[in-house]
Amino acid sequence: MLNPERKKELLFPHDAVRPIQDELILSVERALEKKKHLVVHAPTGLGKTAATLAPALSFALKNDLTVFFLTSRHTQHRIALSTVAEIERRYDITIPVANLIGKKWMCLQPGVDKMYSGEFMEYCRKLRDDKKCSYYENLKSNNSLSFDAKLAVEQALKTPDSRKLKIIGQERGVCPYEIGVLAAQKSRVIVTDYFYLFNPAIRDVFLSKIGKELESSIIIVDEAHNLPDRIKDLASERISLNVIDRAMQEAEKFEYELPVLSELRAALDHVSSVVDDDNEAYVERAAFLSRISSVDPERLLKIADVVREEQQRSYIGSVGSFLLAWGGDDEGFSRIVTKQDANAVLSYRCLDPGVVAGPVVRSSYNTIFMSGTLSPTVMYAELLDIPLNSEDYTFKSPFPDANRLSLIVPQTTTKYQARGDVMFLEQAKILAKGIDVVPGNSIVFFPSYYLRDKVGAHLQSLTKKTVFFEERGMGKQEREELLLRFDSYKNSGAVILGVMSGSFAEGVDFKGDMLKAVFVVGLPLARPDKETQALIKYYDEKFSRGWDYGYVFPAFNKILQSAGRAIRSERDRGALVFIDERYAWRTYQRCFPPDWDLRMSVEPEREIAQFFGVAVPESTQEKPDEQDWFSSADDF
Repeated sequence: MLNPERKKELLFPHDAVRPIQDELILSVERALEKKKHLVVHAPTGLGKTAATLAPALSFALKNDLTVFFLTSRHTQHRIALSTVAEIERRYDITIPVANLIGKKWMCLQPGVDKMYSGEFMEYCRKLRDDKKCSYYENLKSNNSLSFDAKLAVEQALKTPDSRKLKIIGQERGVCPYEIGVLAAQKSRVIVTDYFYLFNPAIRDVFLSKIGKELESSIIIVDEAHNLPDRIKDLASERISLNVIDRAMQEAEKFEYELPVLSELRAALDHVSSVVDDDNEAYVERAAFLSRISSVDPERLLKIADVVREEQQRSYIGSVGSFLLAWGGDDEGFSRIVTKQDANAVLSYRCLDPGVVAGPVVRSSYNTIFMSGTLSPTVMYAELLDIPLNSEDYTFKSPFPDANRLSLIVPQTTTKYQARGDVMFLEQAKILAKGIDVVPGNSIVFFPSYYLRDKVGAHLQSLTKKTVFFEERGMGKQEREELLLRFDSYKNSGAVILGVMSGSFAEGVDFKGDMLKAVFVVGLPLARPDKETQALIKYYDEKFSRGWDYGYVFPAFNKILQSAGRAIRSERDRGALVFIDERYAWRTYQRCFPPDWDLRMSVEPEREIAQFFGVAVPESTQEKPDEQDWFSSADDF
């Protein structure tokens, strides 16, 4: 345990160091001193933000470095900022800190929230170049920073909150993003999103504007399990027949002769006519381009600038951006066409996040990747192309084992060939018995909305609890309203039925005693599409772990994220119930955290009741043949 002097030296901001938290703090300190990158699986409740940010800031102050704390969640932005504020208060020091979210979300121009990110960047650039953005123009006065801009920067450094930054910009009539950038120039800590450093199109310009270099930066990547997919999305492009049609209408409206658009449409129509039974097909770069007489994406992008003078969005610009990307590398990328009824989508998909992440990691002074579900750490180290001499740690959960009940219910499954109303009813019966003995609220996660609705239709009539359904594409306000209603049932009990890739599976904290149990029905293992097949093949060739890295582990990560909603603090007690025979197979059991005490149960309601100390229901089920629980077969 750290003594008071060591806590002060490492700028630890709290009175007490949590169990295991000191191990993480010292691991960060050692990695910084050795200049080694760090990959950390640190379960919820360990206090990762303080344990990484404090020693990193201490080291940065001694060695004149900048700390970047990267996270995609606004709640984590606020936690990081409050951690720095607590360090300032406790040790009576001043630490300049800046907070930046996506440029589009900081913009004061009307209607930009409806734009795609790439579209917005071009729109913003055009407004600046044409001197038509008053907020940007108001930053300068006689070739120096204006009075309002100076005041706004001072305010931003005093209250580094992206929400307040937008208010400051509105009040002073200056661009909030540019004010945030000016504040970042003066900051020791910069809290921002992944893409500011992991999007090649943004990184170099951003670092140049704030006067920072990767070589002098400590990068902390929070929720790092999300980073590979975020990078792949950032490095991918897509176009559809619908977008091309709108681009053709746009060209007609603005009187441009663009035969490339009709040629592009015909080419996409052709490649989509030879899709397989799953309505997908691989496409070769040269074969596709051979059907287009001339490819000049730069001309399309220039025309898009003219279009945006009259309207914010340009579909011609979307076509230009896609064609520019289409000529990119083959290694680490896949080209796929997908037929969607009358529409067709052509994608240039990044398969290898290491292509982007590796150079950033190697150029930085030090990078720390951390998450509560960063397991196995070696997979993430390989996927992100982290140097071989890096260090990785898997920490045990700080919560007492007695606070968590972990059960596998092996007598049902969501495998495709087993689906039917008999199975849906059986799953609903298992859920109803378990949910009804939980003294409070539960949540159930399914692999898809289809399965949720099929099982939920039976469950509504079987459970005594109030049932809420997570809706597709729920907004922040809708989600918060549902949580408020859900919280009001914490004494009598209710249940939310959601999906593993939905609004409540990650990034939502069920505070206090709002949630007592999580039930996970099935595994999110869809039949591999063309992109997944390409991933499996690519990772097999590169790491000899194609099936694991491209299919099994990414799916299981969704399961663990969903299950993690139950226990968020050391005072929580929660039951985790995994319902599917495949959880008993060794193929999938190995994916669970090693410190979870998993038990098989065909009467989960009895064990749940005993765990929470409530009346135990009478036994109604027979134990199935145990030899079937450990099948090694893989299935969808």
